[in-house]
Formats: sequence, C-alpha cells, structure tokens
Amino acid sequence: MAENAKRPFDVLNGALNKNVLIKLKGDTEVRGELASFDVHMNLVIENGEELHNGEHKRKLGTVLLRGDTVVYVSPA
Repeated sequence: MAENAKRPFDVLNGALNKNVLIKLKGDTEVRGELASFDVHMNLVIENGEELHNGEHKRKLGTVLLRGDTVVYVSPA
C-alpha cells in the first residue's frame, strides 16, 4: 500500500464529528454530522437533513442509516 493511501475506515474515522454528505440508493441524500459508524457501514448522523436533487426537503435530527443503502460518503 502506498505511503499516503488510506483504508475506507481511515477515511470514515477522519470524518467523525464532521459534516458529511451521504448518497443513498433511490436518489436520496442526507447531510449531517457523522457521529459513528460500524463495520457494516451503518452510519449515525446528528443534525441530519434529507435532500432531493440537492435541495433541502426536511430535517431528520439523529438518524441511523443502514450500510447496505449507502452509495457514497463525502465531506460536505
């Protein structure tokens, strides 16, 4: 592995307590603070909000996203 290459969990660890944008199956996106995750990539998001086509749809608060619905996680 290259010197500066990161494993997926290293990237998620670096994103803890920071805002992230999560794309879910079905064209839904959730933006909020990554509070925790597990080996199945289940994610707990604080202050979450649901987005459709990049536009705010509704506030979610604390939400658990099941890992098998996650397409990608990106810094917000």
